[in-house]
Amino acid sequence: MTRQDKREREEPLFFIGMAAKITKCHPHTLRLYEQMGFVKPLRKGGKRVYSFQDIARIKVIRTLTQEFGVNLAGVEIILNLMERIRELEKEFEKESTIIFEEGSEQE
Repeated sequence: MTRQDKREREEPLFFIGMAAKITKCHPHTLRLYEQMGFVKPLRKGGKRVYSFQDIARIKVIRTLTQEFGVNLAGVEIILNLMERIRELEKEFEKESTIIFEEGSEQE
């Protein structure tokens, strides 16, 4: 099963007009975010469709730009750092599980 198939089955999807209303962004802004690689909406029949995860990410971008005055270059850096933190958290959880299991086996 591909990532796209999994997302399509698990998450409701919104076309660009509804995504724009939910995020309070103009559809052109959403297209710009896609062009910059900030979000990667799926395509259905050639139309962009956004998941809840995409919507949440757009809201983060909007908060950074509108409320904190971060420019798009700064947003890119922050999003990359957030992703790296998530990766490190997963790695930490995995290593912690291994250490815990090894410790309980020695007892």
